[in-house]
Amino acid sequence: MTSNRLRLGVNIDHVATLRNARGGMVPDPVRAALMAEAAGADGITAHLREDRRHIVDVDIDGLMAALKVPLNFEMAATEEMKTIALRHKPHAVCIVPEKREERTTEGGLEVAGQDSLLAAYMAPLQAAGAQVSLFIGADKRQVEAAARIGAPVVELHAGAYADAWAEERWAERDSELAKITDMVAYGTQLGLEVHVGHGLTYDSVGPIAALQDVAELNIGHFIIGEAIFRGLGPAIAEMRRCMDEARG
Repeated sequence: MTSNRLRLGVNIDHVATLRNARGGMVPDPVRAALMAEAAGADGITAHLREDRRHIVDVDIDGLMAALKVPLNFEMAATEEMKTIALRHKPHAVCIVPEKREERTTEGGLEVAGQDSLLAAYMAPLQAAGAQVSLFIGADKRQVEAAARIGAPVVELHAGAYADAWAEERWAERDSELAKITDMVAYGTQLGLEVHVGHGLTYDSVGPIAALQDVAELNIGHFIIGEAIFRGLGPAIAEMRRCMDEARG
């Protein structure tokens, strides 16, 4: 394994979405996470939302007990979530914005406007050994603020880029890719480790994976959707192939 290898984090939230649509115990997101681990995922991402719409507390218990690869615990900056994270001490904690009415995370965290609050929130998580990342838009103010408050990692929200690609709005796609490219470079210059996530597919992942300073991609909904047709292991393997081909 070379130091330039791009890591793939697989988000298993929507296995839990399918389970919760009917109730009961199946499909089990912990089983999906173990299958993803066996298929070569470098980490597993799970977002415990305040309303528990997909991942629930017992899933986090199961993931922490079962996984050998790191768990990236996505959460809003609330006291409840901090308590849960400090109890479990996952490898990584990604702080995301959260609105109850949204279907999925619609934008990045506003770091620049709440520097002191987020710095204080991060401190006990970092003291407990978690790698704290901030899920932000590809915006210079937010990248600078993340570096200023001592976040070691940022994850850039790729949703606008992915949506423009899916809807064949090519000029907007190129504009969004340029923003991500610039902020990957700027974040790296400031000493941040830069991840990218949200909405990436086999088609759209290539230009992002080709950015040599991106350390990790977190991809969930598309992979889980593809797993219906080709199986989870093959769906992950194909994403890995696309990433490696682009990275060169």
